[in-house]
Amino acid sequence: MGRFALTLSAIALLSISMFSQSSKKPSGNGLLLVANKGDNSLGIIDPVAGKQIAEVAEGGVTGHEVVASPDGKLAYVPIYGNSGVGMPGTDGSNMVVIDIAAREIVGNVDFGKGVRPHLPVFGPKNGLLYVGTELEKSISIIDPATLKIIGSVPTGQEQSHMFAITRDGHRAYTANVGPGTVSVLDLDARKVITIIPVSGQVQRISLSIDDKFAFTSDVTKPQLAVIDTATNKVKTWIPMPGLGYGSAPTPDGRWLVIALPLVHQVGVIDLTTMKVAHTIDLPVRPQEVLISPDGLTAYVSVDAAAKVAAINVADWTVKQLIDAGKGADGLGWAAAH
Repeated sequence: MGRFALTLSAIALLSISMFSQSSKKPSGNGLLLVANKGDNSLGIIDPVAGKQIAEVAEGGVTGHEVVASPDGKLAYVPIYGNSGVGMPGTDGSNMVVIDIAAREIVGNVDFGKGVRPHLPVFGPKNGLLYVGTELEKSISIIDPATLKIIGSVPTGQEQSHMFAITRDGHRAYTANVGPGTVSVLDLDARKVITIIPVSGQVQRISLSIDDKFAFTSDVTKPQLAVIDTATNKVKTWIPMPGLGYGSAPTPDGRWLVIALPLVHQVGVIDLTTMKVAHTIDLPVRPQEVLISPDGLTAYVSVDAAAKVAAINVADWTVKQLIDAGKGADGLGWAAAH
């Protein structure tokens, strides 16, 4: 997509809405958002109906991740580029803001140069938006009210592709893919606290509900690193049936659900025993995991199959495979309003 900046009016003209007017109302439980990389679009899924009710073109190539505003009205989609992490390709330079109800682009953040913006996360306490800016080895801080970049936090490492923020909003942990490390960041002081060596290469990261552990996958062998956030050291390793990818804990803190893309499964780790307790077969290449706010359903994007799997947490059965767009990847939840 190259380096570009678009005015709000120009970028809005690029938005293509593919939905019926009757499908605009969100379900009572909110809406599931999915970054359809292959379609260069944001998919909007009604989880109650179990179907994608709209796709909104992003106007760029391509969004990998998405987050909804706390009020559920807006979706933020960084435009990463056409490559994988650390691979040659275009360097995305902007993030689009989509009005979920209107199904159109209503805002744009211009980073001024190619930075490969990737994961967007709202700070749990300050309401600021944190976006990984990979080529700058940083996380950019954005004021969502003005869409202005108001600061950044260095990660001290290349390929800081994903990160997780503690519930108090003071710390962030980044998975640095190629270096095989995790950076621990002080978001208040905007500095690196320490860098934790993990493996030859890592992918994705999540935190336990109590923030005592950070989890990142070793992608040189099928195991999950469990990092003690009190000591900032790897405490233990959890063997897995395949290489891990996206993961998320259940709200009760009991389970960690993790995608295993190369074996086409989801693993369910019992966090009391730190062992894989269940595996669930899925179509080709599951990617990312999102647990519904009520804790009843684990949603898993399935890239090559263009699906989102809805898994019943009570018995770990697949209750539905929802048709999404090509290259279904990042997931977000838009609360009902």
